[in-house]
Amino acid sequence: MTENPPLPQMLCFALYSANHAMQAAYKPMLDAAGLTYPQFLVLTLLWAEDDQTMSRIGAALHLESNTLTPMLKRMEAAGLVLRNRDPHDERQVRLTLTEAGSALRHETAGFSRAIGEKTRMTGEALDALRASIVTLRDILREGENGQA
Repeated sequence: MTENPPLPQMLCFALYSANHAMQAAYKPMLDAAGLTYPQFLVLTLLWAEDDQTMSRIGAALHLESNTLTPMLKRMEAAGLVLRNRDPHDERQVRLTLTEAGSALRHETAGFSRAIGEKTRMTGEALDALRASIVTLRDILREGENGQA
């Protein structure tokens, strides 16, 4: 039987702890904007293209509706988004930005640059790291979709 490597040598732990560190780095900026990290991700999607279905946002964020729905309800209660049934397909819920949700785009505009500076990595190194992580994620998710 092969033993697991020590925790610091495990790829899963490196990714897990890096995720926590990334969210902690964002936290002071997000707190000042009154957002959680997942809410920021939803808004980022809507800033790129307003008026999207909840299922499209869930797919983009790799979140199930039972996780997404309560968060979107809180965002609607906070006045950041509107949730409406699609008039052409009542099964679909569409999300649109409110004026307050749109305004947060300007308040959060420097977040990515600030995080990039905090990493002390070059833009090229960050791009390469992101590409490697996305490739890893996609390979690991292949099994989830019934692919070989």
